[in-house]
Amino acid sequence: MALITLRKNLYRLSDFQMHRALAALKNKPLNHVHKVVKERLCPWLCSRQPEPFGVKFHHAHCKKFHSKNGNDLHPLGGPVFSQVSDCDRLEQNVKNEESQMFYRRLSNLTSSEEVLSFISTMETLPDTMAAGALQRICEVEKKDGDQGLPKEILENSIFQALCFQFEKEPSQLSNTSLVTALQALILLHVDPQSSLLLNLVAECQNRLRKGGMEVRNLCILGESLITLHSSGCVTLELIINQLQGEKLETFTPEDIVALYRILQACTEKVDEHQTFLNKINNFSLSIVSNLSPKLISQMLTALVVLDQSQAFPLIIKLGKYVVRHVPHFTNEELRRVLEAFIYFGHHDTFFTKALEHRVAAVCLTLDPEVVCRVMEYCSRELILSKPILNAVAETFVCQTEKFSPRQISALMEPFGKLNYLPPNASALFRKLENVLFTHFNYFPPKSLLKLLHSCSLNECHPVNFLAKIFKPLFLQRLQGKESHLDTLSRAQLTQLFLASVLECPFYKGPKLLPKYQVKSFLTPCCSLETPVDSQLYRYVKIGLTNLLGARLYFAPKVLTPYCYTIGNCSLPEGKDSSEAFRARRPDVEIKLDEEGFVLPSTANEDIHKRIALCIDGPKRFCSNSKHLLGKEAIKQRHLQLLGYQVVQIPYHEIGMLKSRRELVEYLQRKLFSQNTVHWLQE
Repeated sequence: MALITLRKNLYRLSDFQMHRALAALKNKPLNHVHKVVKERLCPWLCSRQPEPFGVKFHHAHCKKFHSKNGNDLHPLGGPVFSQVSDCDRLEQNVKNEESQMFYRRLSNLTSSEEVLSFISTMETLPDTMAAGALQRICEVEKKDGDQGLPKEILENSIFQALCFQFEKEPSQLSNTSLVTALQALILLHVDPQSSLLLNLVAECQNRLRKGGMEVRNLCILGESLITLHSSGCVTLELIINQLQGEKLETFTPEDIVALYRILQACTEKVDEHQTFLNKINNFSLSIVSNLSPKLISQMLTALVVLDQSQAFPLIIKLGKYVVRHVPHFTNEELRRVLEAFIYFGHHDTFFTKALEHRVAAVCLTLDPEVVCRVMEYCSRELILSKPILNAVAETFVCQTEKFSPRQISALMEPFGKLNYLPPNASALFRKLENVLFTHFNYFPPKSLLKLLHSCSLNECHPVNFLAKIFKPLFLQRLQGKESHLDTLSRAQLTQLFLASVLECPFYKGPKLLPKYQVKSFLTPCCSLETPVDSQLYRYVKIGLTNLLGARLYFAPKVLTPYCYTIGNCSLPEGKDSSEAFRARRPDVEIKLDEEGFVLPSTANEDIHKRIALCIDGPKRFCSNSKHLLGKEAIKQRHLQLLGYQVVQIPYHEIGMLKSRRELVEYLQRKLFSQNTVHWLQE
């Protein structure tokens, strides 16, 4: 009778079906009887196994599950779905105190089997507690990854009974139970087309149209529909409109982040919601200190998707609180934070220090994509962080196989850009060379070019691969379907070719055809040189005029033609006269004759020496550093090889001078340390 009562209560079998089931008990094993009710069940959940699974029930666990409309679920503190914090066993008459005991007990259970076993001991289960049980199952299963429920849980009779309860009577559920059950089932990979989920979604939409749902329930519903990819923006717009009518002061931090995520799903209407977004951005300043690591990463991601660059006060405050959470971020959360900082161009010394500690400690266990984002962050913000660069270099040497060709290019490029060689540089580039030998054709052409160009910036010239990239076949792959090769790629090819001629005279392979070369590295959109700082240049120009006596004795921004000389002078023996050698441009050029006298800048004869002044402003150095960037270091190397006496005028030395006289004396020491030159008095 217990078995019949359970079947009747749970599945409402017809009298005819019951008689058949009872008759079956006489001559058939219990498993055969299960087939009677099995056909009444819907395959709600997607199992890990591709084959269909069977539902079996064990009468030893059967109890009466009566759906009772209860109060709101116990409040939760998790950002993705409400986390149960209090659970314990419930008697037949549900009271608030006993409900708390139920949730305390439930929160201490650590597996789905324990949860199902616990609720199987209960004679009645209100809808709020049933939703809480589904929620707890979702929590414990998510700890092992996002792979769905194991088959043994899907086949469990108690689990099936829970699902059946929500499928058949969704209109009897409270708002909280309804949206909580929907969210848990979606996160447990319920089949979106199952009657279980369709019924719950339809009931949610019906209540949404009627209005009156609480803020928390609206937020949970919105996030659930986003996860389900259901109803498009129409239902979400209805949720947003109802939330707009609520006071933000009544929102919890979890609700605010959920609101951002709902708006994030409707990016095509972001302009319509911008006034509301401004209101949310301003209010969010007051809750940043209460955000968990996951909520912070989600809020930053939403700000990126919604392009809220104008919310810079919020971004700065989030950045301050990110620092304390760096040790606690998951790989995915850290990746999102870094992507947001890269997008908004935000960097913070304290965050960099915290990131250094995190990366140095666990770099070998970091996800490859996170390592790439860390390196991109350092590269974009020009941060020369030796602890990070050293740790990444060691990781690459030890775990090369876990990085894809695209990721290898991304993590190696900053070494050249920041002009830094780690202590294990020899092993690093040897490992890189081995990868290139075996997987050359697997690298995307542009990623490969960036990688090789980066190596050249660090004086680690990829001689063994130059012949391949200068060949028409690779250049054709690099160009792709475009009508011509982009300027940046041509500039990188040109600089590689220039390096091969000037720094690798032993290279005898193919040369880069002139049509793929650029005339200057200083281009508006994608320059391989940093333009001279105009304010710093004007200050140095005043000093040079006083030192040399007239403006005609130096020429600014000279484009150096054909290696050493300007005009029609002959080339030094062994040098190529292609367009590549027009690419080095000193900021100021001074010409001297054989006796050391300064010649007018227009002179083309009797030139014995050329002095190239590199007036290096802060943008030519790594952030908060006196360390030159790779593109400036290679420029100065090439100018020297082209015959110039390179004189560096860094901004931090100029900044220490207090008068024009000190400036002139400084320039004299730099340019003419062994000659006497008179300057005009102040």
